[in-house]
Formats: sequence, C-alpha cells, structure tokens
Amino acid sequence: MTPVPPKSPGISADAAASRPGPRVFKADDPALVVTEAEPEPLQRPSSGAGESGDPAAELATRQPLRERAGAVFETGFRWGSLLVSALAGAAVLAAGLWFTRFVSVGLERDDWIGQAIRGLLVVAGVAAAVLVVRELLGWRRLARLGRLRRGVDAALAGKDQKAERRVADRLLALYRGRPELAWSLARVKTHRADVHDAAGLLTLIERDLMAGLDTSARRQITTSAKRVATVTALSPLASLALIFVVFENIRLLRRLATIYGGRPGLMGALRLARSVVGHLIAAGGLALTDDLIGQFIGQDVLRRLSKRLGEGAFNGALTARIGVACIAEVRPLPFLEAEPLRVRDILGEVIRPSVLKGFKG
Repeated sequence: MTPVPPKSPGISADAAASRPGPRVFKADDPALVVTEAEPEPLQRPSSGAGESGDPAAELATRQPLRERAGAVFETGFRWGSLLVSALAGAAVLAAGLWFTRFVSVGLERDDWIGQAIRGLLVVAGVAAAVLVVRELLGWRRLARLGRLRRGVDAALAGKDQKAERRVADRLLALYRGRPELAWSLARVKTHRADVHDAAGLLTLIERDLMAGLDTSARRQITTSAKRVATVTALSPLASLALIFVVFENIRLLRRLATIYGGRPGLMGALRLARSVVGHLIAAGGLALTDDLIGQFIGQDVLRRLSKRLGEGAFNGALTARIGVACIAEVRPLPFLEAEPLRVRDILGEVIRPSVLKGFKG
C-alpha cells in the first residue's frame, strides 16, 4: 500500500495535493524575484466564540470597535453643532446691539435724522399692533369654526331639532355678510319652513349653501396642486421648488379657511397646518390604502419617463391631500348627503397638465 502523507490540521486533502513541493535555489540566482509578503491578519484571541466561525460571534467581537468609532464621529458632530450655534448666537447679539445703539443715538439727536427715526418707530409700532390684532381675530375665527362643528356633531348625535335649529342659525349668521352667497341664503330661508325631519335643516344648508363653497374649495385645491406640480417639474433647483411648495401649501390652507369663514393670519395658518398634519397622521392608513396607491403607481410611471415629472406629480398629489385634509378640519358641517372630496378626483386634473407642460419644457 502507498503511504498517505500526513495532513496538516485545517487543510483538506485536495488543497494539500495542489500545493507545490519544496524547491532548491541559489541566493544569487538572477531569475529569482523577491516580493514583499502581505501582512497577515491579526489573529483573534483563542476563545470559543472567535474560533467557531459564527457570524453572530464575529459581529459581537467587532461591536466595541464600531461603537468607539461611532462615538468619535458623534462627538465631532456635536462639537461642530456647538460651534455653529455659538457663532449664530454671537451674530444675533451683535446685530441686536448694533440696532440698539443706532436707535439710541438717533433718538438723542434733535435734527431731522432723530425725527425720522422717531416716526419710523411709531409706524413700526402701529404695524406690529395691527398684525397682533389681525392674528387674534384670525385665531378667533378658526375657533368659531371649531365650535360650530362640535355643535353640529352634538345636534346630529342627539337628534335634537331645537339644537339643530340653533346651530343652523349660527351657520347662516356666519355667511350672512358675503354677497356671493346671498342667493343661497335666500333659498335656504325660503325652504326652511318646509323642513320637519331630524337633520333635515342641516341637509338643506349643505345642499343649497355648502355645495357652492365645496366647489370653490375644490377649484382652489386643483389650482394649487397644478401650480406645485408644474413648478416642481420645471424648477432648476430643488431648494427653490421646496420653498415654493411650503409657501403654496400655507397659502392654500389660508384660502380654504377663508372660503369656509375662517380667514386666519399667519399664526392661525400655522396652527391649522398642525391640525391638518395631525389629521393626516390619524387617517394615514386609509389614505395609503384608498387614494395614494394610484398616486404611487402613477408616480413610478412618470419617474420612468422623467425624474422631474415624477417629483412634480408627487408634490402635486401631496398638496391635494393636504387640501382635502384641510377641508375636513375647517368645514363647519360634516358631509351628510354630499360625497366627500377625494384626492383621486383631483389627481387626473393635476397630473395630466403637468405632464404636458413638462414635456413642452
């Protein structure tokens, strides 16, 4: 029998057979090429977890090193943020100090420069007071819409005709001073005496009065969504498109609240935006399963044609979603007989014109 050469531990028979045997060479042989050997990897301590070859064990072994590296990067980022914050705070304080010195020096003067500064300060104070009053009135109007909605919900839940008539009187008083609603208000007043059923008066108000407001709100949402989709698709800079999207959505919220009788200021619009975001979060599951599936499919198709068109379609659909959620927040009446406005009803009018304009651009 042929003797079998002993195998070294950890090397298979095929690998041992394929290895070349020892060779004899001279140190001064010109055909000899000397190369630097690659450094061998550091051997881990001979522990049970390190020699087992288990990926989980290897990950556990490397975890402290990763944590130390992450801590180093995180510490550097925090120091950078602290530096930027300190410099920004110093700049703000310097600007405030400069403005204070400028005003104080100007007020001490008795010539026309001092008088001009005093006049400008008076104008600034009056403008600030007017803005504060407008913000408070806008806040009050939004709160009135919320109280009306809660009263309507309570009257419908209790099926109380007296409470329903009181809430209906408040609704009619809310829209009484608007000339474009004069014909609708007269129609409700004419047919009001013929209603005797529970919730019939509120249904009449929805059919004759709120229908026109819903049409105006839908037109406003469609216009804003088209504008957002077009600007996003044609804007050369993503930052400019983002600024325009935020500005247009805030303006859309203010216009929708004005249509339904709110007319908020800037702070009221921001408060309304927070309520709309909360509404979107609360209805997120229904939104994804009902309206946004077709939106994502259409966005994928447009993205295959052009990245800009896909982004424009997505931003336009998002604006439409925000507008629909805003209607649910500021509409003083729930949808009784009328169908609620849905995003899918607006997407067809938003995406098609933006696609055509994007291809023309």
